[in-house]
Amino acid sequence: MAPTKTKLTPPKHSSEVKAAIPAPHVLLLTLNRPKSLNAMTPTMTEDMTRLLDWFEEEPELWVVIITGEGRLFCAGADLLAWNKDQQSNTSNETSDVLRAIHGFASVSRRQSVKPIIAAVNGGAYGGGMELILNCDLVVAADDAKFALPEVKRGVVAIQGGIPRLTQIVGHQRASEMLLTGKTITAVEARDRFGFVNTLVPAPSVLSAAIALAQQITANSPDAVQSTKHALILSQRLGHSETLYQHVQSPESKQVYKGQNIKEGLKAFAEKRTPVWTNPAKL
Repeated sequence: MAPTKTKLTPPKHSSEVKAAIPAPHVLLLTLNRPKSLNAMTPTMTEDMTRLLDWFEEEPELWVVIITGEGRLFCAGADLLAWNKDQQSNTSNETSDVLRAIHGFASVSRRQSVKPIIAAVNGGAYGGGMELILNCDLVVAADDAKFALPEVKRGVVAIQGGIPRLTQIVGHQRASEMLLTGKTITAVEARDRFGFVNTLVPAPSVLSAAIALAQQITANSPDAVQSTKHALILSQRLGHSETLYQHVQSPESKQVYKGQNIKEGLKAFAEKRTPVWTNPAKL
C-alpha cells in the first residue's frame, strides 16, 4: 500500500525501525531487524521511544500500528547481548526495567490515550508478546505463534506482561502460559486466551490492520481518545472511581468543549458524514 502524502516528518531514527504514514492520521512503525527476528536492541528501543513520543504529541496522528519486518513480529529481547552482560556481570536488570517507564520497546507499559494496533506476522515471543498485550487491538496471521518463554531461559516477563495477561485471561490461564513457557497457536490466542482480535491469512495482516485503523479514524478523535482514557482507568479502578475520574479528565472535557462534538451532531442532523478536525493538544 502506497504511503499517504503528508507534510509530517518523523524524528530522526536508525534503520532498525521504519516509520510511514500508510493512511490519513495513521502512523506505521515497523521493527526492522528481520535477520535477528526483530529482537529488541537498545537502539531500537530508543527509536521506538522517540517515534512514539512524537506520535503522542502530534495532533494529526490518531492511531499507530506496530508490525515486524520479515517472518516474525518480535522474538523479544536480544538474548545473545543479554548473555554477554550477564556473564560479564555488567547487567542491572532491575534498574533498567524501572528506568524504562514505557516498558519493553517503549510499549508494554505505555498508557497512551491514542489507540495502538499490533499487526503480528509470524508470532510474538517474550517481550514481543508483552508488547502486544498492551496494544488495544491485535490483528494476527492465522499461522502465528505466541509465547512467554522467559522461565525457560531463567528470566521473568517483568516488563508488564504478567499483570496484563492476568487481567485479560484470568489467573489460571495466565499461569498456564507464564509458568510453563508454552507456545500457543493463533487460534488459541483468539478463542481461548482472548488477546487476539482478528485472524487473517499472513499476506493480509498489514492491510487488515490498516483497515481497522481507518475504522477508528472515521470517528471523532476527541471521542476516541476520551474513550481510550476510560479504558486505561478501568484497568486499575472500580466502576464508580473510573466514572468520576473520566468525567473530570482533560480528555472528557475536550470532547464536550471541542468542535468535533458540534460537527458530529450537526452531521447527524444533516444526514452526512462528519468532517473531523485534529484535536487540540491536552
